[in-house]
Amino acid sequence: MGLNIREIVDRRELNISELKGQTLCVDAFNTLYQFLSTIRQPDGTPLMDDSKKITSHLSGIFYRNIALLSEGIKLVYVFDGKAPDLKAKTHKKRKEARDLAEEKYHKAEAAEDDVMMKKYSSQLLRLDDTMIRESKELLEAMGIAVVQAPSEGEAESAYLAKKNKNVYACVSQDYDSLLFGAPKLIRNLTVSRRKKTMRGFVEVKPEIIELDLLLTTWGISLDKLICLGILVGTDYNPKGVPRIGQKKALDLVRKFETPEAIFESVREKIEELPEEDKFDWKEIFELFKNPESKDFEFVFPKTDKDKIKEILVEKHNFSEERVDKQLERLKELAKKNSQTGLNKWF
Repeated sequence: MGLNIREIVDRRELNISELKGQTLCVDAFNTLYQFLSTIRQPDGTPLMDDSKKITSHLSGIFYRNIALLSEGIKLVYVFDGKAPDLKAKTHKKRKEARDLAEEKYHKAEAAEDDVMMKKYSSQLLRLDDTMIRESKELLEAMGIAVVQAPSEGEAESAYLAKKNKNVYACVSQDYDSLLFGAPKLIRNLTVSRRKKTMRGFVEVKPEIIELDLLLTTWGISLDKLICLGILVGTDYNPKGVPRIGQKKALDLVRKFETPEAIFESVREKIEELPEEDKFDWKEIFELFKNPESKDFEFVFPKTDKDKIKEILVEKHNFSEERVDKQLERLKELAKKNSQTGLNKWF
């Protein structure tokens, strides 16, 4: 889910080489769900080891991040903590959607309909505690810093990007990071130029959105951007305001001077919502304006090749030859290009 302002947001195509030497804070849950949904077998089921344990997330962590580290990019993965109580509605709706998708998947399976099986299987996504723990272990073994946020990972990433001069940008597919005040947001962070979708492969280009430039172009403040997000719909009020799209929401926040005036203008529309979808805009505004976050002095750990092989090869049946090849590639790149900072990890 998350905020959708794709139609109106200004962004710039980003060349991956521009990020050499930069430190990026990655929204861990967002990225892991992306791996789970895209790294799949032909019938749509996720990758699994011999014990039928899902490994799509581990594959994504290992191969995607080695490609990024090889470009001289430093990564900090920020994991979600306890979600705000207000997000309970969203979690409930997501569970209902998974339950419905599971029912449709089994019907498609019984009908031997591979296309529909693939469609619904990608909606059966859930990160469990074991997957999260192992993801953290693998990341740290790869020399990638891990931060445990007190609450929302996106909020903590934005906070670190604002407070730590060494952090260049936040990485997420969702736009919510901007509402939390992330100075720069990078989407589609990948070295590959192609992305696998239900309809085949499409070209993917990394893109960057700069908050100050966006606000200046639109002629609004961060407070008004938060209001725009609430009007359109966020994880805290997924339905948004009835009949208020992205462009109309931008017009409204430009027209009225204060958040109070903005939401008074749509009060009747909000009251039209079913009881379970109604929301208190002030409560949501406060969650974005003053989210729970804390200072971290993150440390890039030393690469542990033995731990990587223990997780991938011994526990989950990854090809030892492929894993060794990637580790050797990373080691050689570190030797050739000391300014990446990777050489100290070996």
